[in-house]
Amino acid sequence: MIILVVNAGSSSLKYQLLNMDDESVIAKGNCDRIGIDGHISHKTFDGRKIDCDCPFPTHTEAFAKLVEVLTTGDASVIKSMDEISAVGHRIVQGAEIFDKTTLVTDEVIEQIDDMSELAPVHNHPHALALRACKKVLPEGVPMVAVFDTAFHQTMPEKAYMFGFPYEDYEKYHVRKYGFHGTSHRFVSAALAKAMGRDIKSLKIVSCHLGNGSSITAVEGEKSVDTSMGFTPLDGVLMGTRTGSVDPSAVTFLQEKHGFSASQMSDYMNKKSGFLGVSGVSSDNRDITAEAEKGNKRAILASDMLRYQIKKYIGSYTAVMNGLDAVLFTGGIGENAWEVREGVCEDMEFFGIKLDRELNKTVRGELKKISAPDSRVEVWVVPTNEELLIARDTLAMISK
Repeated sequence: MIILVVNAGSSSLKYQLLNMDDESVIAKGNCDRIGIDGHISHKTFDGRKIDCDCPFPTHTEAFAKLVEVLTTGDASVIKSMDEISAVGHRIVQGAEIFDKTTLVTDEVIEQIDDMSELAPVHNHPHALALRACKKVLPEGVPMVAVFDTAFHQTMPEKAYMFGFPYEDYEKYHVRKYGFHGTSHRFVSAALAKAMGRDIKSLKIVSCHLGNGSSITAVEGEKSVDTSMGFTPLDGVLMGTRTGSVDPSAVTFLQEKHGFSASQMSDYMNKKSGFLGVSGVSSDNRDITAEAEKGNKRAILASDMLRYQIKKYIGSYTAVMNGLDAVLFTGGIGENAWEVREGVCEDMEFFGIKLDRELNKTVRGELKKISAPDSRVEVWVVPTNEELLIARDTLAMISK
């Protein structure tokens, strides 16, 4: 059975085609610069490639090109879209409406679009992509929506509520939603399997670290708290995002800079974080390289990230009344040994002790990196959101 997985952004459309008989990737690619000028990069399982510019005024043209490269030409992998059993879509914000994977209907698309105010960068593009996909798919091919926020719907009210008047929650739905849920769900399950433990018996802190980062407390297979909040801006320092700050600092700086609300949001989301603190780059690799040269602001940015992650691990250990494992995933989590070492340093009180030499050798592979006498296991667990979306999609259409 063949499943197409789609991850749409405001100007991009990433995809993977998977054979669910063995969960292998048949082809993958990205249609980007949608609405600008357009470009597609496409690669097959046996190394054939397409990399070219082409006009993508909207997501509809991008989907049409996706169909073209999958079914025709030198890098085709199927004869027609009739060979695809279903399409799974990653949707960032499901709010309280969608707490599980859902079969897509016209009504569901409208509901996703209606939540654009809660995720303006993501949900409207998702809706555009869903409509575009529907136009080019053969009639009867089901589409399935997998929501990033759904995993966090198990958080208790005391964890997701803010201290605003309760009416703001009732009227405007202002609360913590959490993000990266698909990744946290995949890696926590993969960790339990690697440990040979029943996930329902485990207390895990999952650290998804990349250009956007979030830390989640997973107890008994469920998210009980997470660092991202109403939007993906909350939590730890990120590539261009501030992470958590005193709200009064926001209004103070907005007044000092003479910003509108949207300009202040842009300032916090796109000009802060690693980039704003270091003045060098939003990329952790650049920050690490500059820190090694003695750049004080780069060192500060690195120290801030590690310190903040450490605080979340400590607080979530308290929330869960214990800790069995810490896992690192995402681009930084899987590849930056320096970050992992800095986070786990001086955590013996919590039972965390890293094998420092082993940690330095691990990049992008499933591996335990804690010392033999560490009471808490520490692991690197590569994430695979596309595979989980494909599995959810298969399960949904098999009902």
